[in-house]
Amino acid sequence: MPDRRNALTPEALAMMDTIARTGSFAAAARELGKVPSALTYSVRQLEDALDVLLFDRSSRQAQLTAAGEELLREGRRLLHEMDAVANRVRRVACGWETQLSIAADGIVSRPTLFELFEAFYALRPDESPDGPGTRLRLRIEVLAGTWEALVSGAADIAIGVSGEFANPGGIELREYGVVPFVLVVAPHHPLAGAPEPITDDVLLSHRAVAVSDSAQRLTPLTVNLLPGQDVLTVPTLEAKIEAQIRGLGCGFLPEPMVRSLVEAGRLVAKRTARPPFNAKLHYAWRSER
Repeated sequence: MPDRRNALTPEALAMMDTIARTGSFAAAARELGKVPSALTYSVRQLEDALDVLLFDRSSRQAQLTAAGEELLREGRRLLHEMDAVANRVRRVACGWETQLSIAADGIVSRPTLFELFEAFYALRPDESPDGPGTRLRLRIEVLAGTWEALVSGAADIAIGVSGEFANPGGIELREYGVVPFVLVVAPHHPLAGAPEPITDDVLLSHRAVAVSDSAQRLTPLTVNLLPGQDVLTVPTLEAKIEAQIRGLGCGFLPEPMVRSLVEAGRLVAKRTARPPFNAKLHYAWRSER
């Protein structure tokens, strides 16, 4: 019996696809530039190798058996994968990455991130009408976790890092903007009616809501927390906003993220005695990439 693996060649799979698509051996033979008898012989060889019947011989049309349907379905998938591998190899040779992992801090606007992805997918290398073909992988980190993902090699690009970390070398860093933070509380929170400016002594007597740093090895960062202050720790900025809307604590949040909530009256912005905190954000990448 011929070796099954050797029998399942791209040519054999393409032949099956052509027969099924054209509906007959004769039509498939014309398209492939062969005589029908040669095509019939090739199909019989494939059937012998797999020890199955691929076509129903009682039908005048090229009627696939259940085994033939399965081979056609899997064969088309394999042919597609082969084309995709060939395209990815060609793109690598032309300087395109096969995969790009991006670590974004939770402070970065999600719509902005996806607008960047849309712009990237709209690129058209000469050999690919369907875009660059690079597989993008997004991971959301918090504080030092964004930098850690980059320096550990888990990410190729980091967006939203503070720039305060020691550069181990090989990391390029560029500033791209400043995000102001504002103290906000729920309308029913005790601080909502407190006289301004709010001092640290007043803040200390109220629970703060904080987002946990996602770093596993680097020293976690804390921002705008006072020593001895009661803290409710949550995993994301979205969870922090929800906790503060419910009055579970107070806290500083990026002004652009809570602007609409303040305008709608769901949160109240309070002026503080301490100078306003502005986060200076950067994007960074490993220079060898």
